[in-house]
Amino acid sequence: MSTTISEVPAFAPLVAVTATARMVEGVERVRLNAAYVRALESAGLVPVVVPPLEAAGTAVRVLDAVAGLVLSGGEDVDPSRYGETPHPELGPVNCARDETELALLARARELGLPTLAICRGIQVVNVGLGGSLVQDLPSQRQNVATHEVDDERDTRVHGVRVDPESRLASILGAHSLAVNSIHHQAVDRLGEAMRVSARAEDGTIEGVESDDPRWWMVGVQWHPEELTTTPEPWDRRLFGAFAAACRARVSSTSTSLPSAPAASASPASGDAERAAHR
Repeated sequence: MSTTISEVPAFAPLVAVTATARMVEGVERVRLNAAYVRALESAGLVPVVVPPLEAAGTAVRVLDAVAGLVLSGGEDVDPSRYGETPHPELGPVNCARDETELALLARARELGLPTLAICRGIQVVNVGLGGSLVQDLPSQRQNVATHEVDDERDTRVHGVRVDPESRLASILGAHSLAVNSIHHQAVDRLGEAMRVSARAEDGTIEGVESDDPRWWMVGVQWHPEELTTTPEPWDRRLFGAFAAACRARVSSTSTSLPSAPAASASPASGDAERAAHR
């Protein structure tokens, strides 16, 4: 049954969500998996898609008109960003996307804008704050479980331990959970001004958060947007907490940020490339 205008939320903050761009059927297209749209809409938010821009500095202007930022999954981060040479198992990179997202991150931190970083997003945050990445877990780390299980996106395939003193623990209402896993890279040397909030059973970092109480920033290595319809409440709580932070920001600002009724979206369909699924 269709939703009438009177039935949608009267106040739904706008949030910026990063996307990628790649060739699909011979045409370069902006891409964002529909699961992000559904998860944000279900939490009472309206996503505004931000693609990679050649003039990355102009992308930050969108943050003046939104209540939060989501750094989404996708390609590997160019290792030159953290002073390393490419590993043989490095996947596809997108330099324009790196530049755009790092600019958005820096501005979001400056503004204290609520930021939710997912999969690649947690890696962008770490690199942007001066950290480094494990470029390929299977070849660079011994005794780690398989973390790239692309064909089970909505299945919880391994456990995660959450620091009981972390913001993430208070959000999830749990000190342990099971998650999906669609990545071959991970946080290595931790960046500045943040803390580790969660690890996989093999020690891989699965969660980080800002240590500045003025900046709501939570990053997770798994894909919570794919798990919001499972019986477990953890991932719905994560998006709910992000939405609450966005609403609180709107309420606390002296100038009103734009908001809109929640609306349906029709994101582009997926393709078979490995990076497209992260």
